[in-house]
Amino acid sequence: MTMEIKDSLALTYTVQSKDLASDLPIDEHDNFPEVFATSRMIALMELSAARLMKPMLQSDELSVGVNVNVNHLAATPNNQEVKAIATYIGMAGKLYQFEVELHDKGGIAGSGTHTRAIVKTERLLQGAITRVNKP
Repeated sequence: MTMEIKDSLALTYTVQSKDLASDLPIDEHDNFPEVFATSRMIALMELSAARLMKPMLQSDELSVGVNVNVNHLAATPNNQEVKAIATYIGMAGKLYQFEVELHDKGGIAGSGTHTRAIVKTERLLQGAITRVNKP
């Protein structure tokens, strides 16, 4: 199966306390608000693009994020429904390019672009191990 330009996939999700910026601190000096974290917004955007690509993958392949360029435009409080939308906009060499958006009840909360690649799962995992174990 192939993707066509403008194919899209929407992923709906309800923000939970684990998704809030206030849940990100790694020590007591970090202080973030109780709103949907940018990192979680990006994760949903990536997931919507990954799910759109899934029918194209062989059993020994997966898609991986290569680039994310987004703006977080508005804060979303806890327990609100959000929708991440990935729209395929074409290829750049071997890379798949997407426009991504996040919407909440108030309208658009984030937008930008995302790029993914198809890789062999075993090659990716072995390459990661080799890279971190270099002397």
